Order: sequence, then C-alpha cells, then structure tokens
Amino acid sequence: MNDFNSAIIDEFRANGGRVGGQFEGAPLLLLTSTGAKSGEARTTPVVYLRDGGHLVIFASKAGAPTNPAWYHNLLANPSAAVEVGTETVQVNASVAAGEERERLYALQSERFPQFVEYARKTTREIPVVVLQRAG
Repeated sequence: MNDFNSAIIDEFRANGGRVGGQFEGAPLLLLTSTGAKSGEARTTPVVYLRDGGHLVIFASKAGAPTNPAWYHNLLANPSAAVEVGTETVQVNASVAAGEERERLYALQSERFPQFVEYARKTTREIPVVVLQRAG
C-alpha cells in the first residue's frame, strides 16, 4: 500500500471515519477486499454514494486509463468488508449496468462534479459497484 493511502487510513481510523485534506467533507469508506492474485487483504479508501440501503463506489481512478486494483479484486472475490465511520460491515459487491449504472454515476457527478471530468479523461466506461450488506 502506498504512503498516501496509509496516511488516509490511519487518519480515518483515528478520527471515527473523518479525514482532512482533499477528502475533507467527502463521504469516505475503507474497502477491504481480497487480492485477486495474492489472496491477501487489501484496504483502500474510496469515496462512496449512499443509495437507499446500499453503498455505491466508483472505479474512477481519477480518470486513469485502467481500473483500480480494488475493482479487479472485487470481480475475483465480491465478498468484502467496509468501514464507514466507526462501523465495519461485510458486503457483497456487484457491478451496476445499463440504466442503473447511468443513474448512479449521474447522481455522483451531481454531488461531486470532478466525476464528470474523470469520465472525460478516459476512454473506458468507469465501473460503478454496488455494495450490499451481506447476510
């Protein structure tokens, strides 16, 4: 894990899910997925959208040409854990498609206009992942 993510994770856990800097005020969760190749637990801070009873995350990677590693991990093993505030819950991930994907991405783009720019910067369709509480 890089130092940037490590610092955010440490700050998140030390402050009940709140962080400063570029993510101050943004809804942030910690996603712990199983590495697709390594099989090891990997924790990544991710901005999310709450949609009804689900959490929704976006594999934007700030508009990079490739998907983030956590997305590949969830495709290989959709069972994961998320930390939201001080709560940790087990979730199952599924990739939104069609109208549902468009609706969720539009909602996120309204709240955080940088997501419009991320989509413009890349030729790939940014995956939208719905996290549903397991059990």
